[in-house]
Amino acid sequence: MKVYITATAASDDDVVTKPKAPPQPQQQQAARRGCRSAVVTGLLAGVLIFRAALLAVEAGASLCPSSATGCLDWRAGLGRWLYGGGGDDAMEKFMKEWSHSHREATLLDPVVVEAAPDSLDALMAEMGAMLASYDRLDMEAVAIKMMAMLLKMDRKVKSSRVRALFNRHLASLGVPKSVHCLTLRLAEEFAVNSAARSPVPPPEHAPRLADASYLHVALVTDNVLAAAVAVASAARSAADPSRLVFHVVTDKKSYVPMHSWFALHPASPAVVEVRGLHQFDWRDSGAVASVMRTVDEVQRSSLEYHHRRWDDGSAERERRRIEASKPSTFSLLNYLKIHLPEFFPELGRVMLLDDDVVVRKDLTALWEQDLDGNVMGAVGAHEGGGVCIDRTFGDHLNFSDPAVSGVRSSQCAWSWGVNIVDLDAWRRTNVTQAYQFWLQKNRESGFRLWEMASLPPALLAFDGRVQAVEPLWHLQGLGWRVPDPELVNFSAVLHFSGPRKPWLEVAFPELRQLWLAHLNASDSFLQGCGVVEWH
Repeated sequence: MKVYITATAASDDDVVTKPKAPPQPQQQQAARRGCRSAVVTGLLAGVLIFRAALLAVEAGASLCPSSATGCLDWRAGLGRWLYGGGGDDAMEKFMKEWSHSHREATLLDPVVVEAAPDSLDALMAEMGAMLASYDRLDMEAVAIKMMAMLLKMDRKVKSSRVRALFNRHLASLGVPKSVHCLTLRLAEEFAVNSAARSPVPPPEHAPRLADASYLHVALVTDNVLAAAVAVASAARSAADPSRLVFHVVTDKKSYVPMHSWFALHPASPAVVEVRGLHQFDWRDSGAVASVMRTVDEVQRSSLEYHHRRWDDGSAERERRRIEASKPSTFSLLNYLKIHLPEFFPELGRVMLLDDDVVVRKDLTALWEQDLDGNVMGAVGAHEGGGVCIDRTFGDHLNFSDPAVSGVRSSQCAWSWGVNIVDLDAWRRTNVTQAYQFWLQKNRESGFRLWEMASLPPALLAFDGRVQAVEPLWHLQGLGWRVPDPELVNFSAVLHFSGPRKPWLEVAFPELRQLWLAHLNASDSFLQGCGVVEWH
């Protein structure tokens, strides 16, 4: 059944007995146009009311109590305005018409949706054209057109959100021009300035590098700016910075600018050591073979992952491709954390920090943490049936594969970022070999066990060997969200894990300031490359 809006003829009771002059043609046309415009305007003004009220009716909701006189009057008035006659019956007819059109809208031809008006103004113009051609308005056609327009607008909004998320992801992948500039400037300074080539650390401080009475902090990174902030914040927050010894491990391409920065910006009275992977002189052939096995496995995994033909749909294939483009996914340095015992053969204990952290409290208490015979201490690794602080093993691993059935999916997962490591206990285990085994196992399974990353195989390799530490030592996820200010003030280390790194423009402004506070705004390198603004 189709419903129409028509011009209502006057009844006999409304006819006046006094004769009137017949209206002029121009007056008739003007009156007709005015009537049509009023009808169109009234319909469009009610679109939002229809959208809210009728969807509520469909959901079984009510805009007002059924016994309220005002609500009944409104429903009756709306029905009379649309159709004339009894309000309740007319309203019911329109609701049925709208619901029927709503169901049809889900099956609309994409061509119809694409041809729908882009705005209410465009819809008004189309309805005006319809009224200019006919004396009545087909409400079914109007309802379908409205539904198509709403569906088209909804698709545009969703498409815009997807594009915004994708653009934000791309922004999180690239190296900012300011960071690239800083790297080049430091490399140039290394070539022309003998001070930039001076030993790091100075020879008189070299004995501290293996002295167990000092607090040893390791960073494995190729990001000069991030390492600068991590070191500066830890030294500034220390009760006695002269007890701190920082060991920065980097790759060959980043060694020169990293060395140049810490040679020109010493963290005195703390000591900083910078070493490239090419500078390690391993006399133990077993250590060399172990490191090279990890390097080879990461490279093979990267090659096979990027050239693999995925069996799932195109959307999932694109998601995997985007995930693989994250810098951390196949960063060799991320995977080489598993070789801390080989990197520091003369040390018995070390604190491991990620480069995207800001230290806000003294780390001595973490250094003195009793690990109860375990290899590592980390936040989130608690047992006992409590609620996990962050994620579980099931969030990282695919438990539908029987290969990982030996661990519980509900087990709380720890993460990299802030870890205290007993290197002597590590050397007495097969943790490194287990890590390499799981890397190979995931590759051979077609990457079914987990999304390619450095943490999942570590969860399996260290299982049963991680001691839980207090949550205050590690507040992670600052690259995903802005936490409560009280939680920020309470935490000892802020970890910008997530895509919104503090050196990127997409970082949260209020959190980025916490990171920028540890850079010297008057430094000529930082000013010249636009890393900071000098006021």
